[in-house]
Amino acid sequence: MPSQESSILLLAGRLEVRGRTSQLLHLVRRLPDEGFKVRLLCPNASPLGREATQGLPIREAPAIEWPVLRFAAWHWLLWELAANPPDLIHIFQRRLLPFGTWLARKLRRPYVITFHDFLRPGETLAIDNVLCRRYLAVSEPIRDELFTQPRYPQELIEVIHSGVETSFQHATPELLDPDQSPVIGTAGPLEFDKGHDVFIRATPLILQRVPNAQFVIAGTGPEETRLRQLVRDLKMTEQVTFVSGMADLAVAIEAMDIFVLPSLRQGLGTIMLEAMARSRPVIASQSGGIYQIVKEGVTGLLVPPSDSAALAQCVIDLVHNPKRARELGQAAREQVLTHFRVEDMVDKTAEMYRAVLDEMPSPKDVDA
Repeated sequence: MPSQESSILLLAGRLEVRGRTSQLLHLVRRLPDEGFKVRLLCPNASPLGREATQGLPIREAPAIEWPVLRFAAWHWLLWELAANPPDLIHIFQRRLLPFGTWLARKLRRPYVITFHDFLRPGETLAIDNVLCRRYLAVSEPIRDELFTQPRYPQELIEVIHSGVETSFQHATPELLDPDQSPVIGTAGPLEFDKGHDVFIRATPLILQRVPNAQFVIAGTGPEETRLRQLVRDLKMTEQVTFVSGMADLAVAIEAMDIFVLPSLRQGLGTIMLEAMARSRPVIASQSGGIYQIVKEGVTGLLVPPSDSAALAQCVIDLVHNPKRARELGQAAREQVLTHFRVEDMVDKTAEMYRAVLDEMPSPKDVDA
């Protein structure tokens, strides 16, 4: 049986303002209450800002991803950890899988890995079939994709949904006040798969029917320059506002009347859950794990991926029917309270850790 002081090493990539990072920090803060000692190892935590990480057991090691120095960094960290090795390694992002697998073998410790999104075409992962004890998917569609891969034992694949905070003081917002300009927005990392250009191309269509609409895009990422140029090309700079460098995207979500998630591929949609927890009506693309959250016409509206016209029409319909928008927002919050609470995510993660530690392979098995 695992002891009360069982220790977990969480391995993650660069900490950025995005849903999976919020999930990770919830685990770091809350797992000690479940009887685990937690350490987080990542290349860089500075993008979150000092306030977000102050007091947390985070070890930054930028060199673990440097092409030239990474192997030296790996050996240095191995030496550092060997004096007090973790009982279990949790590879929270699969880009850290090579390092995590190497470390698990050297320390002779089991590990688990979380899949936040779908496998890329042709992607293969080097996994230790003895030491890897769980494959964790954040949604059922990701789990189902893993089921199609014979090299991943189905009995070791589990779903643990992302969870968001719901205990904040909350009053149903007066959305779409007729005396105010409606604010339609999205939030999250500015990456190609997130489909922000689909949202931007919808804005002039929305303005044809809602001429006082304002639009917000909160987040940073590699697509930001291209997206800003697209806004200029469409002559929408007066209506579309980019909000970069925010440590907490919830602040931007609070300013929105309608939240849009136009992703082309989406594992689950944790930032969308943040919006739903705040009773914002959501319009999302019919993509991946979004089906697990948005029930068409009940907890939100769904549109085909890459369809700016359909997205625009849904926004127009909600702006012209604020009662309907509020009903969707309230149902969305109830959905989060029932299925996506952060407490449930932490409880299920802790339960999984205990199960893995109970079945921890003996040194003889590891050496086999």
